[in-house]
Amino acid sequence: MKRRRDSSASLAQDAGRNGESLGVLQLQWDAAVKVLSAGLRQEVTRAGFSKVLLGLSGGIDSALVATLAAHTFGAENVLAVLMPYSSSSPESVEHARLMVDTLGIESQLEDITPQVDAYFANHPEADRTRRGNKMARERMTILYDLSQARHALVLGTSNKTELLLGYSTIFGDSASAVNPIGDLYKSQVFALSRHLQIPELIVNKAPSADLWQGQTDEDELGMKYAEVDRLLHEMVDRRQRREGLLRAGFEPELIDRVNSLMKGSQYKRKMPVIVKLSNRTVDKDFLYPRDWMG
Repeated sequence: MKRRRDSSASLAQDAGRNGESLGVLQLQWDAAVKVLSAGLRQEVTRAGFSKVLLGLSGGIDSALVATLAAHTFGAENVLAVLMPYSSSSPESVEHARLMVDTLGIESQLEDITPQVDAYFANHPEADRTRRGNKMARERMTILYDLSQARHALVLGTSNKTELLLGYSTIFGDSASAVNPIGDLYKSQVFALSRHLQIPELIVNKAPSADLWQGQTDEDELGMKYAEVDRLLHEMVDRRQRREGLLRAGFEPELIDRVNSLMKGSQYKRKMPVIVKLSNRTVDKDFLYPRDWMG
């Protein structure tokens, strides 16, 4: 797959949608692609699969995962599943199809409207958060059914920013067998997507889960990705405490809000908790469910 090779000077200016320099979040993009591709191939083949599938939404995260998958396994081994709801923007499907055509991968359209509407016909009081969560989980059930039918492993499309803030639906969009972008902040997703020449239509649009008309991630979160990514890097990667974050110039309200979101969503980042009773408990003492077999 052809990739643009930027000079170090131009890469230093590559950034997220807001056009700000990545600074400490800057990576060597060619090296990053090699690492992500190697890790993806290792995990998929070790699980006994040679094909992968993912939900392709028309957004930048799934576009990047599809690109990495095609680069790693070949376009013929990647299935993109388009799963719109009746209120989804037509642009989302158009952009998903653009990625399918760009990569030459197989695609399948599954409209989730009938099953979602059938459920909420009995729960008309449900707010849009409940409906959005149901849509996310409905999409994941489709992916895992097709995983069985196609013998293809499900790839995740949640980035590091979303995972840390809990901006995902547990057992919905946060579910997967392997996630190749879960250690990339959203700002890095933008930059790597530009490096891999993902169409500008997709890279430049406002990130949105497309759960309702006019919804955008940054409006719903109440913060800009460029700013929160820098804060998360200091909090998580550099382990800075509140005092150091304040000295670095971060607003106390932002620090407290992000800290609260991280603490409140920790359960989403863990496997289901098993209450210990026996001598060796899965995920506590028995930690090698796959590797111990050799």
